[in-house]
Amino acid sequence: MGDVKDAVIIGSGFSGIGMAIKLKLSGRDDFVILEKADDVGGTWRDNTYPGCACDIPSPLYCFSFAPNPHWSRLFAPQSEIWDYLHRLVRDYGLAPHIRCGAAVTSATFDDVTRTWDVVVDSGDTYRSKILVTGVGALHLPFVPDLPGLDTFEGTTFHSARWQHEHDLTGRNVAVVGTGASAIQFVPAIQPAVEKLTLFQRTAAWVTPKPDRALSAEEQQLYTRRPAVQRAVRTFVYWMLEMRGAGFALTPKAMRFLERTARRHLARQVPDPDLRAKLTPDYQIGCKRVLISNGYYPALNQPNVEVVTDKIIEVRPRGVVTADGSEHAADTIIFATGFQVSGNLLQMKIVGRDGIELGDVWGSRGIGAHLGMTMSGFPNLFVLLGPNTGLGHSSVVFMIESQIRYVVQALDLLDRRGADCLEVRPERESRFRKRVQTRLHDTVWESGCRSWYMDDSGRNFTIWPYFTWQYWLETRRLRARDFAVLSNRAAHSESGEPVDTWDGT
Repeated sequence: MGDVKDAVIIGSGFSGIGMAIKLKLSGRDDFVILEKADDVGGTWRDNTYPGCACDIPSPLYCFSFAPNPHWSRLFAPQSEIWDYLHRLVRDYGLAPHIRCGAAVTSATFDDVTRTWDVVVDSGDTYRSKILVTGVGALHLPFVPDLPGLDTFEGTTFHSARWQHEHDLTGRNVAVVGTGASAIQFVPAIQPAVEKLTLFQRTAAWVTPKPDRALSAEEQQLYTRRPAVQRAVRTFVYWMLEMRGAGFALTPKAMRFLERTARRHLARQVPDPDLRAKLTPDYQIGCKRVLISNGYYPALNQPNVEVVTDKIIEVRPRGVVTADGSEHAADTIIFATGFQVSGNLLQMKIVGRDGIELGDVWGSRGIGAHLGMTMSGFPNLFVLLGPNTGLGHSSVVFMIESQIRYVVQALDLLDRRGADCLEVRPERESRFRKRVQTRLHDTVWESGCRSWYMDDSGRNFTIWPYFTWQYWLETRRLRARDFAVLSNRAAHSESGEPVDTWDGT
């Protein structure tokens, strides 16, 4: 077997880097980070399209133990978030632990050695006691299988694989999709293109973006007085939690946000026909709520056309819709999101007694206790796993809660002198049932179809409560939720040593 480590971390986005930092701070230095790409950063490495920025206020989009006083805007641009992650790697000495170009193909739990055997696409192997996945949900671009796409004579790419060398100046550009990336890059490219045809399947709810530049004086104040930045962070946190009431409590509480979005649309889109196209037919919050001050004004421009007819095929020089129209294009940009369902299953994960994660999730649905641990998969921790995504606040807050919880699990192993632990099946089942029951009463299940759902219509993505409730649930690991496999041998009636699962 290849390298032997105490822990293997898969992925080097916020989850992987945050986990590595907390391992170091807890005195655990024997770990490796396996990254499939040639650099760290995850989502913020991959998405470099024009106008890319965070849609969560920057004071909350960093770790509380590593605040960044240097954000240039209230909503940080992609390049600064990527720089922040690089800075964390430098400040915490993580570079020696990172292996780039190491895409994990399989991870298998060895029942004899009680370790995980991890294989990467180069053939290199790693063995570790602990396996932590931080692969995220938004890293595998989804491109629809449009008839005739392979005959298109122009250039095509996904927004998460932006081709910067392809100059859009003076081109006829077709944009397929109107989600979170499109509302950012459409205003950025609209002034340069000859014609922009936006193909919209479903209108999005868009609210104003309260963005502004953060002055040099503010940045200096945050640097000199960290307590001030902490106070701002706390204020932003509770403001977002207040907005989250409509998500986490009752759909009726979303009425104020919907009125705000409708006023925003009415102010920025004077043409009634275009406004009708851009008005959603589902309750706000059911799909991701978007923020932008420039999206609607860009769609008002004479070189932009919004098309709501279904695309039926692509031809060598254009896109054909169900009404028979062919829309000329020399460039097609897909803003069609990501393959979210089962993203963790891009690698083969085999747990105790040879059970495969794909089979488990295929039979009972994607889920995990607190979104992190699963019965039958000892010492496996999934960061930003099932039902820990958010519709109103910062996932960095969720990640920080999770990495603290993982360290507590490792402390429990150390205290017990044990080899591994896994969540008890009844605890996992109880949690999964509670989350799904709660989701039934929320805006996310008010009638629309979103990427939050799996193919059966089951929401496997969203945490349906306030984030402070998740913090409370993960603040202290409950040892009774886990069975612990001790390395202290018990004895059977024959006197032979046997392994014992001790959950007390």
